[in-house]
Amino acid sequence: MDASKYDSLSPAEKEAHDAAERRREAEEQAALPYRWTQALDHVEVTLPLPAGTRAKQLDVAIKRASLRVGLKDGEKTVLMAGDLPNPVQLDDCTWSVDSAASSSTLTIHLEKAKQTWWPHVLTSDPKIDTTKIVPENSKLSDLDGETRAMVEKMMFDNRQKEMGLPTSDQQKQSEIFEKFKREHPEMDFSQTKVGGSFGGDFGQ
Repeated sequence: MDASKYDSLSPAEKEAHDAAERRREAEEQAALPYRWTQALDHVEVTLPLPAGTRAKQLDVAIKRASLRVGLKDGEKTVLMAGDLPNPVQLDDCTWSVDSAASSSTLTIHLEKAKQTWWPHVLTSDPKIDTTKIVPENSKLSDLDGETRAMVEKMMFDNRQKEMGLPTSDQQKQSEIFEKFKREHPEMDFSQTKVGGSFGGDFGQ
């Protein structure tokens, strides 16, 4: 659904739509052969392996814009492979294997080259809605000033949209318009509206 159609929904319809999207995303992510989490600066991938698998039995190739994990068995089994949505800092990327008789797990740490939310790990996999991501408050203090301001603005705008209220940009636009009205009382603004999908008749 595009933004204009979403904005035209009632609060109840938006809530129902968001709930359905969360269920769809959860089902798609659960179907992946791996699990992943992210912060603005990195991605953590955990991939279940055949029980007893050790690091020397794996072929892990982390490149700036791609990832490949395979088994060094007779069939050269590929467990996951594809392009990354954004480049990584290779020097800070790592991987390790937690091996046990009953289970083994590969953990991959991907350090992002740019602080941004990833919609997926591999571009061939289903996307998540990055506009719905809410980072932990304790992590916001770790960000630089510019990035923190960007994240907080995004979070505020998302909450405003969900409640059918003006975003920060729309509020700023309205404030500028109100100031202009006060400075030009001789002009008629009765038919003027501002704020895109948000806006009222400021001449009333």
